[in-house]
Formats: sequence, structure tokens, C-alpha cells
Amino acid sequence: MSTLARHHVGPRLSETAIHNGTVYLAGQIAEVDPGADITGQTREVLGHIDRLLAEAGSSKQSILQCQIFLADITEIGAMNKVWDAWVAPGHTPPRATVQAKLGNPDYRIEVVVVAAVEQAR
Repeated sequence: MSTLARHHVGPRLSETAIHNGTVYLAGQIAEVDPGADITGQTREVLGHIDRLLAEAGSSKQSILQCQIFLADITEIGAMNKVWDAWVAPGHTPPRATVQAKLGNPDYRIEVVVVAAVEQAR
């Protein structure tokens, strides 16, 4: 029998869903400082991902897939500098990065992650 757990459940979405040893994160955005530049927003978003993965018994070393949505694709270089400093060497996940119109004009980046759970919860 498979199990399904949702965490940080709200009226519109759950921040995470865990099913059969895989954790699925909702798109993460900069909520603390949505007025920050791409560097600041990327740092904040990656911090959200670290926290949510840890809560689920996972980490950035176990990311199976990452999708990055940028409001302005010309900011990919600055975003990649933050990403490269954050991502675990030797554990770089499959990744797609695209330009997209995000749900709020202040958002410069949104990141969706799927990861393997490392430990039983």
C-alpha cells in the first residue's frame, strides 16, 4: 500500500507532497523579499528548498529533477552564479530553465523540485 502525505497545506496548494519515497515541492518563490534582485530572490528560493527538503527527510544531494522559471531569461547568468555555489558538486540534477511570465510581476524566479527521500519519516 502506498502512502501519501502533504505538508504545509493551504487552501490553494500544499508546499510538499511525499509519495512512495519521493518528495514533490510546489513552485518556490521569494516571499520574504519579493523586491530583491535575481541574486537575492534565488538565494531565498534555494533556502526554501533546503528547508522543505530537510523537513521531508531529503536534501539537495537527492534532487531528481529541477525546473527553473525566470521572468527574464537574460538574468540566467546571475541566477547560475547563485545556483552553482549552492548545488552539491557531483549531485547536479537534471534541470530545465525557461523564461515564463510569473504569477506576480515582482517575482523574478520560481523553482520546482522533485527529490528522493533519504530517510524514513
